[in-house]
Amino acid sequence: MTMNLRKVAVVGIGETSFGRHMERSITDLAAEACLKAIKDAGVSHRKVQLATGAYAAQWNSALGQYFTLPQIVLREIGITQIPIFRVENGCSSGSVAFRDVWYRIATGEYDIGLAFGVEKMNVADSKSIRGQISDHVPERDFDLGLTAAGIYAMMARRMMAQYGVTRENLAQVVVKNRRFGSMNPLAQYQDAVTIDEVLSARMISDPLTLYMCCGRGDGAAAVILMDAETAKQYTTHPVYVAANVLTSGTYADDVDFVTFDVDVRAAAQAYEMAGLGPEDLDVAEVHDSFAPAEIKHYEDLGFCARGEGARFLEEGLSDMGGKIVVNTSGGLLSKGHVIGATGISQVCELVKQLRGTAHHRQVEGAKVGLQHNSGGYVHTEFCSCAINILTR
Repeated sequence: MTMNLRKVAVVGIGETSFGRHMERSITDLAAEACLKAIKDAGVSHRKVQLATGAYAAQWNSALGQYFTLPQIVLREIGITQIPIFRVENGCSSGSVAFRDVWYRIATGEYDIGLAFGVEKMNVADSKSIRGQISDHVPERDFDLGLTAAGIYAMMARRMMAQYGVTRENLAQVVVKNRRFGSMNPLAQYQDAVTIDEVLSARMISDPLTLYMCCGRGDGAAAVILMDAETAKQYTTHPVYVAANVLTSGTYADDVDFVTFDVDVRAAAQAYEMAGLGPEDLDVAEVHDSFAPAEIKHYEDLGFCARGEGARFLEEGLSDMGGKIVVNTSGGLLSKGHVIGATGISQVCELVKQLRGTAHHRQVEGAKVGLQHNSGGYVHTEFCSCAINILTR
C-alpha cells in the first residue's frame, strides 16, 4: 500500500524515572510524563487533538488497574472530549502507541497528538503481573519453564556454539549499558559494574546471571507529535520521523535460533522508507531485555554481518566513539524495562541525542537514530517488532 504521508516531528518529550514507585499510583506516573511532554513542546493541553496510551498489564483488581486508563490519566490533566485510544502489544506497546499517533498525523487526520506509555510492575504478588494466567487459560508454557530468561538462555547457548560468543561477551553488554545508565538520572540501575561482578552474580538461567536480565519497574514516558508545518510554530529544533514500521513474526519451524526474522524484515522496511541504511546511523536504542539480545540485534538490524555481533561489541563499535553507539540511555538492562513505557522512553532518548541534550552520554554530532522495540514471543519469534528512524 502506498499513500502520500505528511512529515511528522517529535516536538515534546517527557519521562519519569524508572524504578520502584510503590508510593505512587499508575495514574500519577502517567500524568507526570504527559505534563512534561506538553511543557517541553510548549503547547497548550487544549491543542492536543488525539491521544493514545500504552499499557500492557491485564486487568487485575490487586493492581488497581483500569480498562480505560488513558482516559482516566488524561482527565487528570484536563484533556477530554477528544479521541483517546489504548493499545497493547506486549513489550512493544509503547512503540505501537507512538505509531498510532504518528500514522493519524502523517495521513492528515490530525495535526497534534500525544502518545504515552505507563506501567506499574512492582507489586506484592508478582504472579498478578501475568494476570494469574496459569489459573485462567489452558496454556501451561510458563509452568513448564518457558520464561523469558529461559528462552534467551537457550539462544545464548546456540550463539556460543554457532558463533563463538562467550559469557564474557554477554557481560560486556551489561558493563557498557550499566556505564551509560550510571550517567542517566532516570535509569533504574545507576551503578556501574565490572565483568567479574556480572559473571559472579546469581545465576538465573545458565548462562545468564542476574545482571544479564532486565529488571521490572514502574514509570511512564510520553511524546507530543505534530505535522512538520505545525511544528514550526513551536520549535526550531524538531526531530523528524523518517521511518515508522511495525510488523509481526513468521513463526516458522525452521527459523534460525540465532536471528529474529521479524527484526530483519522490519529493519529492511525501515531503511527503505527512510532512504537510509545502517551506515547512516549515529545512535540506536535497541531492545536489550537480556544481554544476548543486544548482540543478536546488532546483526539483525544490519549493524554488522551475521555472526560478527560479538566482534562488533569487542571492538567498541557499539560504544562511545564507535560506529553506532547503542543504548546510551542504559538500555533495558540499566534504564529498566517498564513494559508499556519502554518504546516511548527509547524515542525520548533518541530525541535528546539528536537535540544534543544528552549531557554526559551525548554522542557527538548525532543526526540519525534508530529505535527498536519488540514484544511478545511465540515459538522462536517475536510477536511484533517496531522500528523508528529519527533524524534532525
